[in-house]
Amino acid sequence: MKITAQEEYGLRCLLQLAKSPQGQVVRVRDIAGKEGLSSAYVEKLLRLLSRSGLVHSVRGLRGGYVLNRPPAHVTLGEVVRALGGVQTTDGICHQYTGQQRACVHFTDCGIRSVWSGLTTYIQRFLDQTALESLLANEYDTSQAIADRLQGVVTVKEGKR
Repeated sequence: MKITAQEEYGLRCLLQLAKSPQGQVVRVRDIAGKEGLSSAYVEKLLRLLSRSGLVHSVRGLRGGYVLNRPPAHVTLGEVVRALGGVQTTDGICHQYTGQQRACVHFTDCGIRSVWSGLTTYIQRFLDQTALESLLANEYDTSQAIADRLQGVVTVKEGKR
């Protein structure tokens, strides 16, 4: 999976909003300063997130952006889709065609099943991960993710 700069920085901007008390307006320049980004880029990212309904802008002297829902009710899947999305199997298969118009394995491909499975797993994982879970410290977040992944590995290994 390839994470774009837009997805990474957009998520970081959203975390700045999530760290604020619910309903508190956060100025673009404050987010830009904390994240080391230009105000213009932060504004662009927040507009994308606004179009998807995750945030809304507040105009005026004390204007900025606010999360539309509590961080516990925003999933990383929603965020990633708003900012670009996980590449689908179709995107992979159409991008890597070699010197042909279409992939030579297009009608019968075992590789496609792997990409499809990974894409589905990643999207499901992101859809089941709340923005709120990223507000914990790195150790706690890492442990929570490791526990979730351990459950998946244990179940799969038990089926052998």
